Amino acid sequence: MPDIATPVPAATILLVRDEPSFEVLMVKRHHQIDFASGALVFPGGKTHAGDHDPAWEGRTLGWDASEPLARPLRIAAIREAYEETGILLARHADGGHFRGDERAGRARDDVARDRRSFLDLVTELDVKLDLDALSVFARWITPEMMPKRFDTWFYIGAAPADQLALCDGWETVDAEWIAPSEALRLGALGERKVIFPTRMNLQLLAEASGATDAVERARSRTLVTVEPKLVDTPEGRALTIPPDAGYGAVTESLATAM
Repeated sequence: MPDIATPVPAATILLVRDEPSFEVLMVKRHHQIDFASGALVFPGGKTHAGDHDPAWEGRTLGWDASEPLARPLRIAAIREAYEETGILLARHADGGHFRGDERAGRARDDVARDRRSFLDLVTELDVKLDLDALSVFARWITPEMMPKRFDTWFYIGAAPADQLALCDGWETVDAEWIAPSEALRLGALGERKVIFPTRMNLQLLAEASGATDAVERARSRTLVTVEPKLVDTPEGRALTIPPDAGYGAVTESLATAM
């Protein structure tokens, strides 16, 4: 029996807005990326060593309110959103949302390719990452039979109104604001590739009436970690998830889940 891979910590973020309508920011993964290539996903990725730098204490809001293990995950979620979409969840010294800066735009590629640390950029911009802007939405762990596994924390937060989303052209080839129900519709028609965890969380998100409601629902929901289990059914092998995780009773054919 092959060894079971240890899940790698990762974080992703559902950036939502109500204007012009209830939408979530999603990116299309590059077809040459080895995980979820070509899929429509929320911005996110693995944590990096720099996300654990203790110097972040002086460059974040909400440091003391976050559990020590959660801090690098929240930093990673904000960093990945910045790298993949250009949106930076941070605040200026006056408490206002980060309003955009040409320096941030120019530095994206260097930060994404580890030629420059994210902390160095945030320090130059003289802003603080807004860890308080994130609320836990879900936690999913890749099934044991997969060769690559991730322990992914899904966060949700309101997108700042005065920043534009632009894909990085490297890991992602498109960035679009889309209604959760529309993303589900396009996935069902085969016009977009939407992988199982993304689809389940889009369904959960679509239950909300808007961005504010979605954040409030996430804050009030009891977190149940989802680690899909492989089961045999009359129709073939399938994945099941905990019925109390908020998604209802789900049994997904392995053929459509992967």
